[in-house]
Amino acid sequence: MVDPGAGGVGRKRTLLTSGGVSAPLPDSEIERVLVVAAHPDDIDFGAAGTIATWTDAGVEVVYCVVTDGQSGGFDTDVPRSRMVEIRRGEQRAAGEIVGVHDIRFLGYVDGELVVAPDVVRRISATIRDVRPDRVLVPSTERDWARIYRSHPDHLAAGEAALQAIYPAARNPFAFPELLEQGLEPWTVRETWLMAHPSDNHAVDVTGTFDRKIAAILAHESQHPEPDSIAERMRLGLSATAERNQMGGDRLAEGYYVVPTG
Repeated sequence: MVDPGAGGVGRKRTLLTSGGVSAPLPDSEIERVLVVAAHPDDIDFGAAGTIATWTDAGVEVVYCVVTDGQSGGFDTDVPRSRMVEIRRGEQRAAGEIVGVHDIRFLGYVDGELVVAPDVVRRISATIRDVRPDRVLVPSTERDWARIYRSHPDHLAAGEAALQAIYPAARNPFAFPELLEQGLEPWTVRETWLMAHPSDNHAVDVTGTFDRKIAAILAHESQHPEPDSIAERMRLGLSATAERNQMGGDRLAEGYYVVPTG
């Protein structure tokens, strides 16, 4: 497999697709990452440990949160009219914990997201503006073993993001109004899928686990039993590490990595 990379200079890349550990682009070649998610807190459950490793290494990470999560929560005394403000504030606080300071909210309605040209256009505009080397998105495939990972909004956000990555963001003739706004085409070199039914790459997050948990807990409006979260996450991340042959004492977040450059 040849990765054209920046400027079309080819070099070989190997990615295993049978569940083993892949060889994505080294972080030393990554300047910026864009993370697309359906709801506030999706990123923190799925990838906050990984994101902390990236920002620790000097990689700039930007979030694009497609809906405002106004259907979430557990406290019936909190007016629905306040949820957008609450959830955006919680996501900003969570981002600060893992070193993310640029968060773009697209403002769609939680529970009503569909793959539509406007959603693809706005994610394409974000890609062209941020110009990331790597984009992390929700998987478009339903995980029947863990159905909660496959909320319809997750699937829709992932599909819209992938349509933006290829072909819209790189195609100068897609959404021509973006060129008129000064947003030049951009090719994303690599795409990572989170909450995919299978992994072909895993990131050791043992050293960033505490910040991951802190980022999850920043979403206070979503957790009626916050004391149970750390142990539940530890069990899941330990299983991912073992599945990817990292050892029983490690914690890992798993992804399916696809070259898209």
